[in-house]
Amino acid sequence: MVRADAERNIEAILDAGQRLLTLDPGASVAEVAKAAGVGRVTLYGHFPSREHLVDAIITRAIQDADTALDDPELAELPPAEAVARLVASSWEILNRHSRLFVAADRALPAERIRERHAEPLRRVEALIARGRASGEFRTDVPVSWQVSAFFALLHTAAQEVEAARLERAEAGGVLVTSLGSLLAARSRSAG
Repeated sequence: MVRADAERNIEAILDAGQRLLTLDPGASVAEVAKAAGVGRVTLYGHFPSREHLVDAIITRAIQDADTALDDPELAELPPAEAVARLVASSWEILNRHSRLFVAADRALPAERIRERHAEPLRRVEALIARGRASGEFRTDVPVSWQVSAFFALLHTAAQEVEAARLERAEAGGVLVTSLGSLLAARSRSAG
């Protein structure tokens, strides 16, 4: 019974934390505890700091996103089309959670955020490698650079939307255009 109560409390805390941080990236631990219907002592018993709480929330959100992005049809599409489709679906999810990622950017080291994205980034890396092998994507820069740039551009778009320097409705198209330029093989006449 104690274990079941602890699991319910953890889920309530994560649900409340995700909801509140999506509304306000600066939401406090006390606000999350109150919204979850638990005391701060209970919250801190499961998550010893705000950093641990944000880490758990972002990990769960990324796992949910990775499940949603598991699209077997991507393997059948030409690489550039597959990237555009992946960006569109990724951006929809990131757009829903953009303020949550702002909270993560404020609370967690950049490398930890990147580690949490390992599984979705493997999907991106496989897609880029396929595009490179087919000659559709450039090969004059390392795959790791292209994957890192993909990741950075998605997060930069979220930050730009949050700062009101990029319209939310335009961000997906801007990302597809930017990533297309980043990945496209150089034509022989250009280089």
